[in-house]
Amino acid sequence: MASRDPQRKSRSAPSGRVCDLLAGTFLFLCTAAFVLWQNTHVTVLWDLSYILENATRISLGQTPYRDFPFPYAPLTFLVQATIIKLCGRMVLHHYLYAALCGGLATLVTGRILLRLVTGSALPTRLTAFLLTVPLIFLGTNSIFPHPFYDSDCTLFVLFCIWLLLRIERRDFPVLATFLCGICFAVPLFIKQNTGLAFLLSAAVCIVFFGIRRRRAAVLLLGGMAGGVIIGLILIQCTAGVGNYLHWTIQFASSRRLPGIGTVLGVYRDPGLLWIFAVFAGGLALLFSRPSAPSLRQRVIGWLGASLLSLPFLWILAELFLEKNASDRVEALLRLWPVVLIASFVLALWQLRRSVTVAQIIPFILLGTIHGAFLSQQIWGSTYALWPLLMILIATILIAVAGHEKNDEESSIQKPAMLPMMALTGIIALVLLCAGGYYALSHERLEYADLSGETLLHSRLPALRGLAMRGKWLGDFEELVAYTEREIPRGDAILMLPGEDLFYFTTGRTPQFPVVMLDNTVNPYSAEQIAELARQRNVDWLVVKRNLQLQEEPLAFRGQLLELLSRDFEAPESLDNYDIYRRKQK
Repeated sequence: MASRDPQRKSRSAPSGRVCDLLAGTFLFLCTAAFVLWQNTHVTVLWDLSYILENATRISLGQTPYRDFPFPYAPLTFLVQATIIKLCGRMVLHHYLYAALCGGLATLVTGRILLRLVTGSALPTRLTAFLLTVPLIFLGTNSIFPHPFYDSDCTLFVLFCIWLLLRIERRDFPVLATFLCGICFAVPLFIKQNTGLAFLLSAAVCIVFFGIRRRRAAVLLLGGMAGGVIIGLILIQCTAGVGNYLHWTIQFASSRRLPGIGTVLGVYRDPGLLWIFAVFAGGLALLFSRPSAPSLRQRVIGWLGASLLSLPFLWILAELFLEKNASDRVEALLRLWPVVLIASFVLALWQLRRSVTVAQIIPFILLGTIHGAFLSQQIWGSTYALWPLLMILIATILIAVAGHEKNDEESSIQKPAMLPMMALTGIIALVLLCAGGYYALSHERLEYADLSGETLLHSRLPALRGLAMRGKWLGDFEELVAYTEREIPRGDAILMLPGEDLFYFTTGRTPQFPVVMLDNTVNPYSAEQIAELARQRNVDWLVVKRNLQLQEEPLAFRGQLLELLSRDFEAPESLDNYDIYRRKQK
């Protein structure tokens, strides 16, 4: 029998690769199709406009940090500006980009799970596939479907993790390992809080990893340092490092950085107590099972798996029991603190055996996730982080299932694995159903008014592919028609507050430092804006009366309008816009 095992393995390898190819293709296409479908009927003007309006001005030659205030890392905007330069101004191009990124993120997550599960007591391909399927609805671009820096950052984090696992398998070749380290610096220039947390977490973990693999650690850390230096040199040659650090670190942290108590507050929810207790009980039972096959082993295994499944089944029950959509989503989001703590504890437990890349990945992801929480905590920051959570769930299952292996035997008792396989199936089913509801209910997008009976599609060439409910699109097309007819293309325009894709649609060059006015991105007071309007010879003021954004982004809107009205004539009113012209001297 022993002589036939290698032959059987060699015969199964091609069929396994075919299965992997088919599964990956299915997951990629399903996720990309869902993201594209989401974009065909959902438009969040404020966020989409911020990305594409700033990408438009970059494509026209303006440099962020130097020519205009910009509190975000540059790479997402540079990518979108490149798309505009290469393909022209059309929203559909950016939707296709988001679909591609969403599909790739799901595909890469599946490959990471395959590598992590390989060698555990769990069935490799089935487990990886089941844990990846929910990402069709919970992928990086599935909940918020437009191109965005959170989604891009998570995609690159996943790529780095996959690359690290791959070079470990090849025993850390010198050039590939150094280039992998450079890649670890890239997320820092996509989203600064998440990218910096990822880089620092990875650096600390790799230093610890270097106890066993010193050469690999030196190459990786050298690559990270080199990547940061290369990025800063490029920034110095364009916008200036001083400008970059001021806007992305000093200014951004002054507007968005919460206190440590706020970040850790996610663990103080009283509703989590029973979930923590049940989860701890389930893990304790599973780790206390006897290793020898017996009735007692099977009973304890099923009891432990049942306890671990209860928080997930409760999420499913809440979909039917709760009448309020926010409460249904809240039940799903309460899963985050439990998984984070459980994965941390079990990752520490696993370190007693060996220090490998697979063992340090949970710590890297935990640091990255908490860095992302600095923006808007669990409710606001997790929409693009679900692939990372699925990887952490996989590490929990692997740690528990790994306890089933007898170190003195190569075989695994399949009956003992049935509870774990059932648990994996329940987790996948619950997250698929709850994730589908989360994405399709648009609860994360509740800050925008998505209501309206009729879905309207834009007739403007630049907005091909854009569709939304309500009157927003018709009102905006009326504004575009008016400006093309009445406002010379060289005249400076101040959009207040700037919710629309105005410059992207018209191809006009922004001549005011800020294209969208809210507390996060606008550094100016009402008096400073009024003075800048005089200095920049702003000839026209366009005020949007009713916003798709549910909250007023500009706290001093009334004061600003009073100051500006001194220099502008009485407005001409369109359906949703007041248009002012500067008084003639």
